[in-house]
Amino acid sequence: MMRGKILVLVVLLVGYVMISSDAKPGLHDYGDALSKSILFFEGQRSGKLPSTQRLTWRKDSALHDGADEGMDLTGGYYDRRRQREVQFPNGILNNCSVLEYESPDLPHALEAVRWSTDYFLKSTATPGVVYAQVGDPNGDHNCWQRPEDMDTPRTVYKVSEKAPGSEVAAEIAAALAAASLAFKAFGDRPYSKLLLQRASKVFEFADKYRGSYNESMGSGACPFYCDFSGYEDELLWAAAWLHRATKSPLYWNYVVQNIHNFKPHIEGGISEFGWDSKHAGINVLVSKYVVSQQSLEATTPFLSYADNFVCSVLPESPTNTVSFSPVDYILGDNPLNSSYMVGYGTKFPQRIHHRASSLPSILQQPQHIDCKGGTPYFLTDQPNQNLLIGAVVGGPDIHDAFADDRIDAAKSEPTTYVNAPLVGLLAYFKARSSH
Repeated sequence: MMRGKILVLVVLLVGYVMISSDAKPGLHDYGDALSKSILFFEGQRSGKLPSTQRLTWRKDSALHDGADEGMDLTGGYYDRRRQREVQFPNGILNNCSVLEYESPDLPHALEAVRWSTDYFLKSTATPGVVYAQVGDPNGDHNCWQRPEDMDTPRTVYKVSEKAPGSEVAAEIAAALAAASLAFKAFGDRPYSKLLLQRASKVFEFADKYRGSYNESMGSGACPFYCDFSGYEDELLWAAAWLHRATKSPLYWNYVVQNIHNFKPHIEGGISEFGWDSKHAGINVLVSKYVVSQQSLEATTPFLSYADNFVCSVLPESPTNTVSFSPVDYILGDNPLNSSYMVGYGTKFPQRIHHRASSLPSILQQPQHIDCKGGTPYFLTDQPNQNLLIGAVVGGPDIHDAFADDRIDAAKSEPTTYVNAPLVGLLAYFKARSSH
């Protein structure tokens, strides 16, 4: 299964919770897990770290990103264990979060979202250009090195009117629109307005200058972040979020008029929602609006598509019942009695596939570690040097086997785009439990 079982379980419950209010929490301390899942993002930060940084073994990094383009592109998040700020998968950060379910962790959650949106504002500040990625993927894969020591190329990849990248631009537009709702709801209306205005402009750019970043960015996109599902789903995803944020019929009409662009994908069956494929997410998001407007149910296919998505993934659940919580599986209710979140419970992965976590921190070893200098730490069977609290790994295979092996990236690597939707799920269960 892609990236282990955990991604499948998160996708399963995201779809179910977004449609239903019947998902049942178990007996875990969801508040503790929620706090840790948000803390994880501080370990992924790039740029100048704030005074509020809680994972203190991480230090400033990539302080000259964008300089070759005369831009300040510092900040944002490293996508997983690597040293690249990648806009396409990271855009999903703002769309599935704690913000629908108010929590004591709300200030940290908003800070985590703002760390991302501030970076998106930088990367879309030049009209007609979206800076899509910083960091050479090939050089990055060749090194096992702390982000604070990076001496691999900090190549800037961008899309433009002549070299379009509709999927990455639309994904950023969706993220900005979604985040605008959160900041509006919790009192920062000027920032919310700024995000929404930028989202509208970036969406217009993505739609007007259509094309895939696969071609525009070349090796910056493929083979590591190829878009296999086309860019039409990202355009609809952005329009759906802009409609939710603005209530403008302009965006609703866009969604309805362009549904034909992804009908073949839907009719062929959908069983996942992720940074590449937004088809399931579009249907679930739009269905919430359709249900509130009963006159639309018979004229749009979104509700039936959303139902089909949930039904298609529910059989992947180990017990095949709704009462089983994939969140509880991740937190330790599994055959190995192991949490797959670092720092949660008494047994959790110790050898995650993550450069900064596996290498000694600047505090422990101030001397520079070069490109290959970290290889012994990669190959050792000793636990990682630093705990990346809250990191959720890829998890076991379909037979529940998990070796806790740093070299097995598919099972031991954490990613921002797994933790992000899990934050929302944990907040949902926290709000409905006594823990």
